Amino acid sequence: MPKLIVTTREGETTEVDVESGLTVMEAIRDNGFDELLALCGGCCSCATCHVHVDAQYKDKLPAMSEDEDDLLDSSDHRDDTSRLSCQIPFTDELDGLKVTIAQED
Repeated sequence: MPKLIVTTREGETTEVDVESGLTVMEAIRDNGFDELLALCGGCCSCATCHVHVDAQYKDKLPAMSEDEDDLLDSSDHRDDTSRLSCQIPFTDELDGLKVTIAQED
C-alpha cells in the first residue's frame, strides 16, 4: 500500500498507509492528524487543509486550479510548495510523498 509521510506543525513525522482513491486531505484526517481542520470537507472552499509538499513531488501533482490558487493567496504561509491537500488525489505514483501541515492562519 502506498505511503504518505506527514510532518505536523510541531515537526513530528509519521508514515501512514493510504488507500487508493483518497485525497491527501482524507488520508491525513483519517489518520488522526487533528491539526488539519479541513473545514469544508474537501470542497475547495477554504484553505484549512493547506500543506507544503516536498518539492521533488511537485511535478507529479495535478495542476493547481484557479480556485485553489485564490484560496492559497489568503494564507500568510504560502510558498512555492503550498497546496490544498483536498485537491491532491493520492495515487501509487505518489508513494512516499512528504507533506508538512502548514501553520494555521
